[in-house]
Amino acid sequence: MEASFTSIKRILASFALAVGFSLPAAAAHADRLEDLFGALREAPEGQSVRIVGEIVNEWSKSGSATVDLLLQRGRDAMEEGDAEGAVDHLTAAIDWAPDFAEAYHARAEAYYYLGMIGPGLADLERTLALNPDQFIAMRGFAIILEELERPEEALEVYRVVLEYYPGDAVSQDSVERLETELLGQSL
Repeated sequence: MEASFTSIKRILASFALAVGFSLPAAAAHADRLEDLFGALREAPEGQSVRIVGEIVNEWSKSGSATVDLLLQRGRDAMEEGDAEGAVDHLTAAIDWAPDFAEAYHARAEAYYYLGMIGPGLADLERTLALNPDQFIAMRGFAIILEELERPEEALEVYRVVLEYYPGDAVSQDSVERLETELLGQSL
């Protein structure tokens, strides 16, 4: 019985150490993202792309080398034009880490390229449930809303994207185009 109690004490001590070390890391991660979001909102022209890259880099850290590798393999497969392979790698990443928003976001993109809008939308929804600040997923959602002929809703989503990323040319152009189209419809 005493050996069992000692084992439990060791497990609890290990758990306390793991939690103790991970909490400061999580806080540092959140602080870093907060700083990057502030910098993105204030970024002079030409600086925002670098900051977006840093934000994506932070979002891409799952805390697991295996999951990070699967995410990277999925992204590499997309770059090579292999959306089906990307779905396989990203599904594996999600199986390993079901609360990792970036794997859902990347898989949503792969589904979109395969013409699988329903699963893509489901993954975008999951992405945004896990990471409500994921403005790139929001932009993807707005693009799909436009394709579904829901321009008013798309316009609202693009406007939210611009609150995070004022220098996003795609969203800026889309807002201008949709405002013009919708204004023309109301005349």
